[in-house]
Amino acid sequence: MARKSSRSSSRGTSDPTPFMSPNGGRRGGSNRGSHGKHGKGKLTGKQIVLIVAAAFVVLCLIAQCSGGSQSPSSQPATTQSASEAPTASGSSSAASAAPSESASDTQAAPSQTDTAQAGSTDGGNLAQTVLDELAVQAPASKAGYSRDQFGAAWSDVDHNGCDTRNDILKRDMTNVTFKDNTHDCVVLTGTLNDPYTGKTIAFERGQDTSKAVQIDHVVALSNAWQTGAQNLSADQRLQLANDPYNLLAVDGPANQEKSDSDAASWLPSNTAFDCEYVARQIGVKHKYALWVTAGEKSAMQTVLATCPSQSVPTDGGVSDGAKAATQQLAAQDSAAQDSAAQSQTTQDSQAQVAGSGSSDGSDVYYARCADARAAGKAPLYAGQPGYREGLDGDNDGVACETRK
Repeated sequence: MARKSSRSSSRGTSDPTPFMSPNGGRRGGSNRGSHGKHGKGKLTGKQIVLIVAAAFVVLCLIAQCSGGSQSPSSQPATTQSASEAPTASGSSSAASAAPSESASDTQAAPSQTDTAQAGSTDGGNLAQTVLDELAVQAPASKAGYSRDQFGAAWSDVDHNGCDTRNDILKRDMTNVTFKDNTHDCVVLTGTLNDPYTGKTIAFERGQDTSKAVQIDHVVALSNAWQTGAQNLSADQRLQLANDPYNLLAVDGPANQEKSDSDAASWLPSNTAFDCEYVARQIGVKHKYALWVTAGEKSAMQTVLATCPSQSVPTDGGVSDGAKAATQQLAAQDSAAQDSAAQSQTTQDSQAQVAGSGSSDGSDVYYARCADARAAGKAPLYAGQPGYREGLDGDNDGVACETRK
């Protein structure tokens, strides 16, 4: 019994894993209790290594999953960024933004070639807004300017068979008649409500009469030359000189008076047309990338301050609103002329009646001898100014003689 007990005790202390035996039961009870009391919850070195390794694997998996989830999301971003680059460089908005920044930084005009070919007038936009987009510079030298720099005068640039002058006469006048067998390309007569003066002009084609109505370059070619047209190609200058957007049929003397002046030096006498006139100059300069001088811009701003809602014209010719104002002014002018003519006729009639009794055709007339005496001219002798038989009662050749 003693050996049995000793063997049992020896086995319980030497067997490193007695609690794992399926039939350990009561035999391993004391050892299990000893392990439970002193080693419960403690991990062996091997277990710690396994746990650390497992944790490392889990962390790697998490990191990999996280990286994988970011990769697809970042990929579209990269693709989008890559796609945005060419879009930005090729889009019209980016292309227009670059000149805008350049203009604001350096006040240099945008590319004349691109703008002139595009033919944009910014029509419909506020004139003040478009004016602010124009570069402001001192005028360039006039050296090298000649009318020939803008091509042959009144070329048929639109290839409709008619020269530009007749195209504008036909557009701007009413009651137009044409020369026979010219396909309505040679204007013979017409009526112009002149926007510059407000007058109504009867046009008749002829060597001495055609000059009554002239075609004006709203932005004079000489002014254009000094504000950027030197940088245009020959074709672009030809287009500018014949562009209906820059042309108006106007009173000949007013056109001669204007010459090559800008808005700082000349404005129409018809003040009702000032706003549209200035707005059209702005539109032309924007279309052909011409600049304005500081004085010119100031004058334009002064005009536009009276009409802040004035927009840049969208096409050629005089707007309906300006036509109505001009026609009203023409009607008022016509009424004033009729009144003045009637007044002059009345005065002429009175003078004619007053001088009808004068024997010598003189304009001096005395209704009564008292008037002649009051004037210190009595007596009046035949042949003298103021003598007439009606005052010579005795027909002796002496009128209004002193009574004795």
